[in-house]
Amino acid sequence: MNIDGRELRDALGRFATGVCVITCIHQQKPLGITVNSFASVSLDPPLVLWSLQNDSESYEAFASAGHFAVNILSKDQQHLSNLYAKKGDHLLRDEHFRIGKCGSPVMRDALTTLECELEISHEGGDHLIILGRVRDMTTRPSGKPLLFFSGAYRELH
Repeated sequence: MNIDGRELRDALGRFATGVCVITCIHQQKPLGITVNSFASVSLDPPLVLWSLQNDSESYEAFASAGHFAVNILSKDQQHLSNLYAKKGDHLLRDEHFRIGKCGSPVMRDALTTLECELEISHEGGDHLIILGRVRDMTTRPSGKPLLFFSGAYRELH
């Protein structure tokens, strides 16, 4: 059976996801990229994964990062999602982050931030699957998640 790429993308878009900004330091510069390809893998050891498109302009920076942070955005941070999803605009603005305990940029006011050390990466089709071991985390006690479904941002009601 032949799978049409556009039809598959639309079908997968029917799965509601949260929105994250993955951050790292590359050549002494703080970078961020918006993703919704994030998942929990294991509690013991604490592992998470996300995937990076092979033709991403930020591929080298994130593929080679030994440490990164997963910043799960709140609905009030849609502007950050839009900003760091733009091509050519992945340098983090000073007012959007601080440096976390493990040395990665941590987005201010994220619902949750998981500071990770690279465990392993694996090629998966047109993406690189990046597995990280959670080394530290911070969680906001309140707030609603930024959700993405069927090509648009959504809210919980």
